[in-house]
Amino acid sequence: MKPGLSKPRDIASLKSRLASVRLKGAETSVTARARKLLLVYLEAAEGHGMPFQDLVREMRSGLPAVRIAGMALQQIADRPDGPLASAACAAGCAFCCILSGQDGGTVSEAEARQMHGALAPLAGKPDGRDWHPRACAALDPLTRTCRAYDARPLICRTYISTDVAACAKIAEGIPAAGAGVVGAQGLMLAAVSLSRAALDGVSQVASYSLARITAGASRGEDLASCLRAARQPPRALEDERRRFGG
Repeated sequence: MKPGLSKPRDIASLKSRLASVRLKGAETSVTARARKLLLVYLEAAEGHGMPFQDLVREMRSGLPAVRIAGMALQQIADRPDGPLASAACAAGCAFCCILSGQDGGTVSEAEARQMHGALAPLAGKPDGRDWHPRACAALDPLTRTCRAYDARPLICRTYISTDVAACAKIAEGIPAAGAGVVGAQGLMLAAVSLSRAALDGVSQVASYSLARITAGASRGEDLASCLRAARQPPRALEDERRRFGG
């Protein structure tokens, strides 16, 4: 625990801690928004009489962050002139499911658990890697649609493209305009990072590799083993937060 910060023991002291903690680097508008919305979430939890330890478990899993970012994404989707209105995304166009980097994307514990639950019943069946060696294991190799679509994390939900050709180039490591992640993912990462800082000394908030979770679930690993193997080093979350403007 950082010097000068007292360990929160109830929701009131957790709110105070959340309001005062600072992440590395200058605070961005994304982080400021995430902090404000998390404080509103804590206020609501306190108002509904949620036990402190239950709230800690929720924050540790990243569930508040996912809910906050999900609402932000819905607001984007509801805009008639928003980025979704001109999206070229369609079923079977799976270039965005060809994962980049070793981790293939950063997800919260809540998202990791949800993906594992959706894929575990499909263990041993052909997966996306039978179509492309770097594809997400959640993908169906024949239809090139997500086998865990309703459970997919925000990193997948927030990726939008106006140009399929750009997606094909990006999948092969060639920079191209026309595709990218909308702001809700950065908001989620900032909220998870703030939760980690606020719960320092109380509970550990981890982030996880999407590629490792989906691969493990697809080959039949139990949830606990999957989470242990997919857990990222602390710096991974901070690097992703900064990459997405948080």
